[in-house]
Amino acid sequence: MVYAFEGFIPVVHESAFVHPQASVTGNVVIGRDVYVGPGAAIRGDWGGIVIEDGCNVQENCTIHMFPGVVVTLEAGAHIGHGAIVHGARIGANSLVGMNAVIMDNAVIGSGCVVGALCFVPTDMVVPDRKVVVGNPAKIVKDVSDEMLAWKSEGTALYQQLPAAMRSAWHPVEPLREIPADRPVQSAILKNWKDTQRSSTETR
Repeated sequence: MVYAFEGFIPVVHESAFVHPQASVTGNVVIGRDVYVGPGAAIRGDWGGIVIEDGCNVQENCTIHMFPGVVVTLEAGAHIGHGAIVHGARIGANSLVGMNAVIMDNAVIGSGCVVGALCFVPTDMVVPDRKVVVGNPAKIVKDVSDEMLAWKSEGTALYQQLPAAMRSAWHPVEPLREIPADRPVQSAILKNWKDTQRSSTETR
């Protein structure tokens, strides 16, 4: 649902998809081809939130801030399930892993990968194309061209998802038995480790 707050009405581009079980409040701007999953809380009540074109904010994420702060997700930022971004800036085409926490005034550069469950403390600045893991966060290596291409491929799937949701998603009553002709979904993207295994096997 989308809610006004103290005169601020969220701005959501018509090509974006905000799940009705997400909550978008107040001073929020959502760009083109953005996906916002169910359970996400995007609260622009005390400050602003800008989610640029091609981003995704997956299920159960929280985006918020201290008063007067603007949170920005630059174009193509990918915020994994359950992550929290509080008063921070996420660079273009960066990935924030599942259940990671990015704290106030932190800046994640462009093309970065923040590992699942990582805790990025207040004021930490991560340069472009770095891999960050741990609690507290540590920069452990550079993002390779191969890793960035893998990340971009995954984000591209999410950029296609808003249109797919609008055309193919609707409430239904559940089936009571599995139909004999139930289709099998294809593996259109592998996780990073499987991608690495496949790459090694083909060398």
